[in-house]
Amino acid sequence: MYTGTAVFDVLLPGDSRSLKAKRSYVRPIVAALRRFEVAVAEVGALDLVGRAEIGVAVVAPDAGQVARVLDSCEHLMAGRPEIELLSAKRRTHGGDD
Repeated sequence: MYTGTAVFDVLLPGDSRSLKAKRSYVRPIVAALRRFEVAVAEVGALDLVGRAEIGVAVVAPDAGQVARVLDSCEHLMAGRPEIELLSAKRRTHGGDD
């Protein structure tokens, strides 16, 4: 069994100056990531209105599948025109870890 995680640090548009406006950007992103059958949540920068950290976790039978799913998630995040992906931190565990 292999597990993988990714944390995406994103910059939200200038009009997201309230937590309510921030949620209106984060919710569709979380919903879009779920189509990859991953666990996903906003995990950081919870009180910052112009930033968000979105975490993704996946479990798969081999490391290649974990990498493909995380690649797909990162590609989706980078392709969203309404946000700017500042960084993506990934980690994979499995085998004898």
